Amino acid sequence: MMNPRYLAVSLLNKTFRKGSYSNIQLSKGLESSGLSARDKGLCSVIYYGVIERKITLDHIIAGLSSRPLNKLDDTVLNILRCGIYQLSFMDFIPDSAAVNESVSLAGQFGKKSAGGFINAVLRSFIRREKVYPVPCDIFHSSSIMYSAPEWLVESLFSDYGPELMTNLLSDSLDKPPVTIRRNPLKCSDEELLSEKSGIICEPAGDIPDCYILSGGGDPAASYAFEQGWFHVQDKASQLCAMAMAPEKNDRILDICAAPGGKTFTMAELMGGEGIIFAGDLHEKRAGLIRQGAERLGLTNIRTFAGDASVLNSELPQFNKILCDVPCSGIGAVRRKPEIKYKDPLDFQGLPDIQYKIAENALNYLCIGGELVYSTCTLRKAENDEITDRLLENHPELEPVSFLEELGGPFGSYKASIFPCHFGSDGFYISKVRKVR
Repeated sequence: MMNPRYLAVSLLNKTFRKGSYSNIQLSKGLESSGLSARDKGLCSVIYYGVIERKITLDHIIAGLSSRPLNKLDDTVLNILRCGIYQLSFMDFIPDSAAVNESVSLAGQFGKKSAGGFINAVLRSFIRREKVYPVPCDIFHSSSIMYSAPEWLVESLFSDYGPELMTNLLSDSLDKPPVTIRRNPLKCSDEELLSEKSGIICEPAGDIPDCYILSGGGDPAASYAFEQGWFHVQDKASQLCAMAMAPEKNDRILDICAAPGGKTFTMAELMGGEGIIFAGDLHEKRAGLIRQGAERLGLTNIRTFAGDASVLNSELPQFNKILCDVPCSGIGAVRRKPEIKYKDPLDFQGLPDIQYKIAENALNYLCIGGELVYSTCTLRKAENDEITDRLLENHPELEPVSFLEELGGPFGSYKASIFPCHFGSDGFYISKVRKVR
């Protein structure tokens, strides 16, 4: 049977080399591993933990190693990261087990000659009582403390100040909650909370029909999921759909809709009436929306595939449009920690794409209609600057306030949502109206 630590290191090698999404990589690895449920849990904790804390772990290793990190073999470095993570953040694992298992891994990977080096680094960390120096500079120290690259620390600090920067980065190191949206067309509150549902949840309290799951397990394997009683959706995405204020007779366009969570919430808020056109770039992704709509019994959704930045003459006019555009995803780092290690140069072209999609969407918006622009990032270059540019270049638009009754970041035509507001992912929502 495969060793859970061996699998964790193998997956880390693939993730850091290929830059693939951690959840997809882990799911594939566990599926073919033959590990017990307990060992799968151990592998998952170590794997995600190392990705979340990579910068912190590398800082510690650099202070203990006689060799520069860039000179270390990838596998040896990942064994060290796993070992230091266990010593620092997994109190239930004895220090001796963390060290001995790490040394053993070197041999299992054909790196037996590195066993002595791994042993020396880990035992040196223990002798130092697992304490490591942190610089005084706020950007450098925050980078190490929250395992975030300095460019991201500086960007958040510049855009929002130290408190909100710290809120997002510290929250990214905690396990995110699993929230779901009840489908009122399929079940009542009492049914969802009953034993029959197969899930354990409780009302979130601050958002109607929003529930927080507890008890673990896969919600998609439950009776309630099979019956279409809910879909999994973070609070911020639910708020985004609510900001559209969908009504029964609306004709809505969700122009970048896959996998469909916001589409489903809007369709439910419409009582299954009206019509939503939900599109995405590829037919495969549009298919995900159709599958979800069928499971939830939502018949007021029509799907299509197409480039959101290019005019589609076959689309009609709409009185409400949602532009949840592709973005850097910084607001969702607690769910996809590898995002924060991307090269910031990868994000440079996003604002132009985002603006092009939003501007193209205006072609489908009727006079008096409203458009919501949203992202799951917290970079003002992808958020406020896009909205302000739209208003500046299109005098036919006016800003619209939304969700004022919820307080917090709302009360204007744009809102940057941080975990401190609703316990959600980071998110941005703005709203405008076409007046002529």
